[in-house]
Amino acid sequence: MEKRSKSLKKSLSSAIVIIILLMLIPTLYSIAVFRFYTVRYDRIIMNVSSANSLRKIAKEELEGEIWEVVSGLKSFNDGRQYLLLREVRIGIAGMMDETSEASLEILEVASRTEKTLEKYVVLLGEQIVNHEPVSKNEEVMEQIRGVASVLNDVLQEYIVTEIESAESANIGIRRWSFNLFLIQLAISVIAFLIAMYAFSVLSRRIGRPVRDMEILSSRIASGDLEARAMPPRVEELDHLAENLNTMAGHIQALIDENVREQKNLQKAEMKALQAQITPHFLYNTLDTIVWLAEDNEMDEVVEITKAFSAFFRISLSRGHEWITLSQEMEHAASYLKIQGIRYRDILEYQIECDEGIADVPVLKLLLQPLVENAIYHGIKNKRGRGRLVVSAHKVSAFGKEDGGVRFCVEDNGIGFTEKRMHEVQNELALPDGGDLKASYGLYNVNKRLRLYYDGLVSLHIESLFGEGSAVSFVVPCKFEMLGEEGESV
Repeated sequence: MEKRSKSLKKSLSSAIVIIILLMLIPTLYSIAVFRFYTVRYDRIIMNVSSANSLRKIAKEELEGEIWEVVSGLKSFNDGRQYLLLREVRIGIAGMMDETSEASLEILEVASRTEKTLEKYVVLLGEQIVNHEPVSKNEEVMEQIRGVASVLNDVLQEYIVTEIESAESANIGIRRWSFNLFLIQLAISVIAFLIAMYAFSVLSRRIGRPVRDMEILSSRIASGDLEARAMPPRVEELDHLAENLNTMAGHIQALIDENVREQKNLQKAEMKALQAQITPHFLYNTLDTIVWLAEDNEMDEVVEITKAFSAFFRISLSRGHEWITLSQEMEHAASYLKIQGIRYRDILEYQIECDEGIADVPVLKLLLQPLVENAIYHGIKNKRGRGRLVVSAHKVSAFGKEDGGVRFCVEDNGIGFTEKRMHEVQNELALPDGGDLKASYGLYNVNKRLRLYYDGLVSLHIESLFGEGSAVSFVVPCKFEMLGEEGESV
């Protein structure tokens, strides 16, 4: 069963999420504990403050109010004794709702003491209403003082208890701080271990595939195009490995295609050269020289012999593929001179060439096959005298003014029928030229043009049946092409 590719992004994201969650634990713990102890401290401080206020009311304010009543400075009904008692009662009740279990019992004692204190105040009021002797009122006042003193002591005990509770909370905070330190230490260790594990896993899952692909690239660079990388089973690297394998396959295919192109090119070159030196052409030319000599036309013998020599000298060109434009035009002119002497009754020709382009480098053996095709398939199949024009003119091409040279072989021969034109166009498009019928010369020239000029140049044919044809092509004036020795031409 094929393993599924794992995503580095997902693995890394999982590790980061786990570490983040671990780091959140002490934060959340700190928030919870801080909230708990903050509330507890606030409650203690509030209760201590309330108890201290109630002590002051019971010990000072209430006793002062009772003294003023007993001494006759204030009537009982005008006194604030009941308001003060009510304030103490409400204060104790409020503290009971917010106090701890240990302090609750003390507040219950304080509540009962407050009720006793209220009874004595009520008793004092009744005595005053009944006009009891002052001595009795003073006795009740002493009782009130004693009970108020007891309430003061109880509240003081409550304050001490709450302060002890605060100390307990302080101890809890110190314990919590130590626990938090231990938790953070443990989480840091765990997070470090997770990070190291994630690093180890990612390093292992990345390192090995990267090394494999590095080895693959080195093998490809050294020429081993059969090398392939195994799928790393890592989602982010699978496409890279696949692309490297595809690239190696494409390079091999391109090399194979280049080899085939080179073979086709060599075949085209050989056919082009063979077309120049066919036995039929040799025999006919030599026969022409013989009968010219027999007729004692020595000037023409010399002329045709020179043309014949120049023709083969340029055809061979010491094995070079590129010659100057003037040499290519001379080659076509030599061929026409030979054929002009042979077919003097039916052929006249003209060579046209612009100035300033004689040294333009061009591929050799391009014009002669076109001239031969024009003579044998155009002019010879038409009655009357034929005319042929070979021209080379500067034209605007390849994105530049005067950036190209247009070569054209034009004749007034029989021309192409529509059917024949269609056949020729189809044959020119064939990849290997194996099924050619009668356009060998045109095919070889077109094939060599496309191969040597990187597909930028091809033949263009214009023809009208019964009136003639024009075969042309445009080459760049400057073209970076490696010659036989690796030099740019």
